[in-house]
Amino acid sequence: MKKLLVCLAVSTVLFTGCSFMQKTGIIEVNGQVITKSDFNKAFDKSVDKSFLKSFGGAKNMPREEDNPMYQVFKEKVTNELIIKTLLDSEIEKRGIEATKEDVQNELKTVIDKVGSKEELNKILKERKISNEQFTNDLKTQIKIKKLVNSEEKIVVTDADAQKYYDTHKKEFTHGEQVRASHILVAANFLDLLQVIKQKNPDITPAELNAEIEKIMTSQKAKAEAILAEVKKNPDNFAKIAQQKSDDKGSAARGGELGFFPKDAMVKEFAEAAFALKPNTISDVVQTSFGYHIIKVTDRMEAGTTPFAKVKEDLKYYLETQKQIAVLKKLTTRLMKEADIKYIDPSFDPAKPINVNTETQADKPDEKTKK
Repeated sequence: MKKLLVCLAVSTVLFTGCSFMQKTGIIEVNGQVITKSDFNKAFDKSVDKSFLKSFGGAKNMPREEDNPMYQVFKEKVTNELIIKTLLDSEIEKRGIEATKEDVQNELKTVIDKVGSKEELNKILKERKISNEQFTNDLKTQIKIKKLVNSEEKIVVTDADAQKYYDTHKKEFTHGEQVRASHILVAANFLDLLQVIKQKNPDITPAELNAEIEKIMTSQKAKAEAILAEVKKNPDNFAKIAQQKSDDKGSAARGGELGFFPKDAMVKEFAEAAFALKPNTISDVVQTSFGYHIIKVTDRMEAGTTPFAKVKEDLKYYLETQKQIAVLKKLTTRLMKEADIKYIDPSFDPAKPINVNTETQADKPDEKTKK
């Protein structure tokens, strides 16, 4: 739930340009100018955080008015920049600040949720977020929360959480679950196929199959050797997982996967895990991901999660939902009251989209474009 508020607060962060052309104003909001540079950087960030990242992201996005996908992101980013400008002004008007203590408290909350400072640093590294950027995001989130609370004091009681729990019982029922850890020796057939063909495009089908079989056999032997090491000293499972598992996400936690139902994992993995008793270790299990060594540490029978276990999470969820509702209401009011001028008419959502009909001869030479 926290992500929803963070996204609304953080996704519209403004950037400053450097070149004269990039500092050209495109929108004026209550006298404050949003530049083309602000838009371009926010646009790139938005596209690169979307599903289009796997297709080359912002670099491969044709920025033409008759490109429907460009129009979708253009309108979204423009709206976010306007909202961010309005919220920044409101925050400044109300004298809201994020103190050093506020940041430390918020950081502690995040660390508690992810498990450790090391885990947080790993997540930030994976997502290519610098510590400076993360701190700035925290400050933005803190200011948004304070803005919401200055608009309407939000209080969620135990009774509120209990009421939600009682009226949404199905959300807290679960089937049988196991808690397990694993060590993975990666051996994905399709990945191997792609890597080998990239290295040797002219390889024959027979040679390709032989090469894949050779690698699969080698990886299985590696898994068997790790299993022997684990069985020799089962108490070292977590340490061995950290050192040798190819699943780097769980490896950082000693292979820990937490509790999961049977249908959450691929068939071969699930069947092996649910066949184990607590504190026992499987033989090598092959799935489409490679070779696994599984250790089950606990089991949970089918049933309903007690209210006491979910109370704090529920209160946090309900609080966040109320914050989002208040912020949405405030944003709607600020938008209605705002004096918004579209210096560049192409950014005006009320302006109809004109299909580009100019011929190639009419277009400026690429070398002369800025």
